[in-house]
Amino acid sequence: MLGARQLCRGTFITCPERPRRCIVIFRIQRDLTRVDISAGIQASLAGRYASALFELASEHGTVTAVESDLENLAAALAESGELREVTRNPELSRKAQGDAIAAVANHLRLSDLTRNFLGVLAANRRLGAVGDMIRAFQAIAAAQRGEVTAEVASAHPLTDEQLAALKDKLTARQGRTVKLKPSVDPDLLGGLVVTIGSQRIDGSIRTRLNSLAQAMKA
Repeated sequence: MLGARQLCRGTFITCPERPRRCIVIFRIQRDLTRVDISAGIQASLAGRYASALFELASEHGTVTAVESDLENLAAALAESGELREVTRNPELSRKAQGDAIAAVANHLRLSDLTRNFLGVLAANRRLGAVGDMIRAFQAIAAAQRGEVTAEVASAHPLTDEQLAALKDKLTARQGRTVKLKPSVDPDLLGGLVVTIGSQRIDGSIRTRLNSLAQAMKA
């Protein structure tokens, strides 16, 4: 079984004559000078897998396709509790997880590179970290394009006009293109929470109320 360290040294090799028993092997160079990613991403297990996948996608000219695959997979994981359980359940065998994720890949019509990658995760019992790997891949791809991703949580869905205005302000503040990743969190009550890397801008009503409550106790 391949470990993460081996994974980061390999390239995908398929065995068409024995597809069911084929072990996908990676050969990835550690020199990622073409990709400007943070040391934090590279240091994590998810980051190493994501870096390996990104390097392979770059070599094959399929970064956009793989990124689209991962966005679709992330959406499926967000919508399906059953799928999340499949990826996280330690009682499922490698074969069961592999068969399940292969069926999902077929349903989502994922590219061969992404399918092989998911197969490796199932074989290595790493499917539980696929969400972190998706986020790491997106961060690497954004950095390569000179973009930065901002996770925007709001109590209610933002309109297209609000999102456009927020993107313009964040782009001006960051000095580079900002890609928004909006989500809804009713617990915020109102306002926004914007997270860009390690930066967090909390303008939610919930936080304001909590701060007011703390001030009243002083």
